[in-house]
Amino acid sequence: MPSSRRPIHAWPVRLTHWINPLAMTGMFMSGWEIYNAAPLFDFHFPSAVTLGGWLGGAIGWHLAVMWLLAGNGALYVLWSLGSGHWRRRWLPLSPAALQQDIQRALTLRLRHDGHRYNAIQKLMYIGVIVLGVLLVLSGLAIWKPVQLYWLTDLLGGFANARYVHFFAMSGIGLFVAIHVLMVLVVPRTLWAMLTGGNHER
Repeated sequence: MPSSRRPIHAWPVRLTHWINPLAMTGMFMSGWEIYNAAPLFDFHFPSAVTLGGWLGGAIGWHLAVMWLLAGNGALYVLWSLGSGHWRRRWLPLSPAALQQDIQRALTLRLRHDGHRYNAIQKLMYIGVIVLGVLLVLSGLAIWKPVQLYWLTDLLGGFANARYVHFFAMSGIGLFVAIHVLMVLVVPRTLWAMLTGGNHER
């Protein structure tokens, strides 16, 4: 019986995936310079990992890179919804499947299938999307606290919105760190994200 082959990762996924680290690096580094101007906690980010050189420069970089990240995110969301990518890759996700895969992970028996996400991966990807939404909303509340006063109020005020923004950023940073670690553990996934890879339909 004839079969066709399709890529594990379609080109829109690969394109937006590789734009993301470039844009996120700019957002993180400029955001850390903005943080240093008015720290929330008793520490500063080293100047070597910040971007902008001063508050005004950092804000300029942050807003510029924001549009690249927003456009990239919009492309990914629209394509994923229109193509059914999210439905195929992320659903179904049940508590029973999640519990089973956590047990497998703890006993080092969790397999990584290049074209099918396990329950832990599904939860992580859904979680990072939620964090991304929080990051955008809190960023808008901080950027335009007067014009978007209702959003700022919804997040508990300007000061609280900064904490939401910081912790959402930290959560995404943790996701990126785990993502890179998993690529190091299963390096063949990097090749599939570069070339698309192939699997049977």
